[in-house]
Amino acid sequence: MAQERKTKAGVLPPDGGWGWMIVAGCFVVTVCTRAVTRCISIFFVEFQMHFARDYSGTAWIHSLVDCTTMLCAPLGSLIGNQLSCRVAVILGGFLASIGLVLSSFATSLEYLYLTLGALTGLGFALCYTPAIAMVGVYFCERKSLAYGIAMSGSGIGTFVLAPVVQMLIEYYSWRGALLILGGLVSNLCVCGALLRPITLKEEEACPLPVDSECGYSTKPLVAISSVEEKQLEASKQQRNSKQRCLQSMQEYHFLLMPDFLVLAGSFLFLASGCSLPFVYLVPYALDVGVSHHNAAFLMSILGVIDIVGNITFGWLTDRRCLKKYRNICYMVAVGMEGLCCFLIPLLRTFALLVPFSVLYGYFDGAYVALIPVVTSDVVGTTYLSSALGVVYFLHAIPYLVSPPIGGWLVDTTGTYTATFFLSGFALISSALLLCTVTLIRHCQKVQRNRRSKNPTLEPSEAQQADFYTTKNKDLLIINTSTS
Repeated sequence: MAQERKTKAGVLPPDGGWGWMIVAGCFVVTVCTRAVTRCISIFFVEFQMHFARDYSGTAWIHSLVDCTTMLCAPLGSLIGNQLSCRVAVILGGFLASIGLVLSSFATSLEYLYLTLGALTGLGFALCYTPAIAMVGVYFCERKSLAYGIAMSGSGIGTFVLAPVVQMLIEYYSWRGALLILGGLVSNLCVCGALLRPITLKEEEACPLPVDSECGYSTKPLVAISSVEEKQLEASKQQRNSKQRCLQSMQEYHFLLMPDFLVLAGSFLFLASGCSLPFVYLVPYALDVGVSHHNAAFLMSILGVIDIVGNITFGWLTDRRCLKKYRNICYMVAVGMEGLCCFLIPLLRTFALLVPFSVLYGYFDGAYVALIPVVTSDVVGTTYLSSALGVVYFLHAIPYLVSPPIGGWLVDTTGTYTATFFLSGFALISSALLLCTVTLIRHCQKVQRNRRSKNPTLEPSEAQQADFYTTKNKDLLIINTSTS
């Protein structure tokens, strides 16, 4: 009996099998959360015309969806850890679907703030983090490939949904389009049902030991008696109670690192600027005379090129010649995105807006792929999970504030120029902040190298003086001895 328990004990991540169903479920989750959030900007003009409100008031809808999704992401992790990822995603899918369906009966923008902004955003938050976490449970050796496929749902979903949503608005009005989107998002409950947790059989009562790399240990477990097991559990509880505070402090030790603080400031500028083009590209295209179909197609182009930038830039920066310059590649991508925003007021036809969608989408995908890499280079792989949680949490407030500020600028100036200039200024400021710190560190490193190779004049003079004084002392001793 003990022999059977020993052989059945350790279970490794399958790296396939049902894991690919987990990847498919996470792919649909990213489509129904991030892609649907991006497509809300297509409803912008419809909401504004129907409720006769200004740009600033209408922009709060998109801001609340993004902000609620980011702020409540830790709540999704908590529910997934305490109950299960399956329960979290099913509950989130239900809330998001209910929010979209209730939004189709909206009578005011304040109603949409509550249903589409808060309720749907909360549902997306409960789905997003647990689904991503489950991919890491099922995969170890092929984790990068699995995550690449799962996270591509955001770009592919934007490419497909943007023209579909525009067509639904034309055929069924914005109310009917939101109702149909509510039905689409209800598939999150099906995705949640696919997230089958890896559990031990009933006779394998001992928990799996965790491995630092893959999450499970390859060492076989040894059967122990019930008395020894109770003693071990009591000692573990005492040790855990003493070490819990210290471990929590060590887990967020990176918050005191100067490099991470600079990176966090850069991310605040980045989040302040990157969301504005997604919100105002379609309204701007309609304002300059582009048709509704072509304006929605611009979002499709941006979405599919986003995938190309994500994959190609990630592959390029993994090359040996560019690997040590990943930080510079990240700054170039963010800076080029800011330059694109400065040029968009000059682009007033569909033919000129297509290159903007291509370039902005490519560099957007490029820097998104490098955010975890740059963060890992600063804090190390040990604290990467906690650091990414802080990084994405920092995006919440800029996501909430920047679109209404952009709408206020449109209402005040009567054009979109100031809004896109604000986006470009924030993005370039993000890149310049990192660039300035990088140059300062490089100059300090060069000075240290020069001092190590070529000592300054004062130490050499001191050494020379010591040499002569010792030499004179030796001569004086010789003279006294001879005399």
